[in-house]
Amino acid sequence: MMKRGVGVVAGALLALPSVLLGQQAAAWTVRPEWVRAHEEFLASDALAGRGSATRDEEIAAAYVASEFIGYGLKPAPGMSGYIQAAEVDAPQLDGHATLTAGTVSLNEGTDFHLLTSTGAWVTAPLARAAGPIPPGAAVLVTEVPGASNSMAALNKLRRSGAAMLIVLEDQSTRDLLTRLGGRTRTPMGLKGEGSAPGRGTIVTVSQATMEKLLAVDSGASAVLAVHPLQQAVPRRTFNAIGYLEGSDPASGTILLTAHLDHLGVGAPVNGDSIYNGANDDAAGTTAVLELAHALAGGPKPRRNVLFVCYGSEEAGELGSTYFGAHPPVPLTSIVANLEFEMIGAQDPKMPRGVLLLTGWDRSNLGPTLKAHGALIGPDPYPEEHFFERSDNYALALRGVVAHTAAGWGTVPTYHQPDDDLAHLDLPFMTNAIQSLVEPVRWLATSDFKPAWNPGGQPRSRE
Repeated sequence: MMKRGVGVVAGALLALPSVLLGQQAAAWTVRPEWVRAHEEFLASDALAGRGSATRDEEIAAAYVASEFIGYGLKPAPGMSGYIQAAEVDAPQLDGHATLTAGTVSLNEGTDFHLLTSTGAWVTAPLARAAGPIPPGAAVLVTEVPGASNSMAALNKLRRSGAAMLIVLEDQSTRDLLTRLGGRTRTPMGLKGEGSAPGRGTIVTVSQATMEKLLAVDSGASAVLAVHPLQQAVPRRTFNAIGYLEGSDPASGTILLTAHLDHLGVGAPVNGDSIYNGANDDAAGTTAVLELAHALAGGPKPRRNVLFVCYGSEEAGELGSTYFGAHPPVPLTSIVANLEFEMIGAQDPKMPRGVLLLTGWDRSNLGPTLKAHGALIGPDPYPEEHFFERSDNYALALRGVVAHTAAGWGTVPTYHQPDDDLAHLDLPFMTNAIQSLVEPVRWLATSDFKPAWNPGGQPRSRE
């Protein structure tokens, strides 16, 4: 009976696909309590939402660094510690901007709200969204075919090259202003390098004010005058970096990344003003931590593995931009970059248990990892341009095969105070991370080098 039982089991194992055998034989198990423990701290009210370039972001980076140390990771080449810090400029406005167009003169707060600003004055010819939009225009956005609200209209127009968008106020713009804490969002920038690319200048007006502006001749000069305050306190952003040296360091480096910051404290929604960011992106940070835990706890890989959790992604991807300009290893040595973003919820458009991978058709990385057991699949939201909206993109522009793995791309808790521990799908998250352990270990051990498909590599910002 025992021999027969062994034979049956052996036969069943032989009938399983090799990928599943690898999963069954995996020496490492991602424990749900480890996943929850990271989230309990990173998404706690004690960290006050890990605002970009704040002390709370620094605390989050220190936590990640301490975990790297505990796993046995070393400082990256040329670094004496686990934190890479960069100074940033963060302009603030006085809240008393004015907007003039023809004979129409408007004041901020009473006649319009300034949602986002470059921090500089804007002088541009007035144009209407219904016709061709000349680059550098101040565009009056009344409606856009196929857009259900003003924010949807803005998303359709933000790549138009307009200098300023003037849009009808509605619930979606009021919600955005609330999420911004009632303050104009201005782009932070790395010190001495100018502001990071942002969403430009967006003004919201009432229907009555819009009618006044529509009465002004197209082509008339529109001038938005803003008044920056002097920055009182220098600010820094923080990347946490850990390094696992491979047995053949010359074979290249695998880069696993996420961002550790979020929106901090803002205007209250249903009595809650802390934007915890449990999904965005404590979840991605947790994935990086647990993959570091697994790879450092197993056989030494052939390739080096660099684990990085960036600061100030929410302020314009400043941490990843600084890393790209000051990498501890040459960018040419990076074999692939896998970014993790918002993996804490199942996307209803994806098969059960499966993460989406942005830019799936751009390279052979995603299909290859999937063939080795990773629970990932094509991004079902090409119209959202997620590939260009995460930290992977800056490296992709430099030639690195770089993609982002994500959960629900349009989750209802996005940039809301209820993006908290209670709204995470921890079993989904744990299983997704588990599915990546052996495929990533294989990638770090094999001689496979991911490559862009023809036309897949971005050559400029899209």
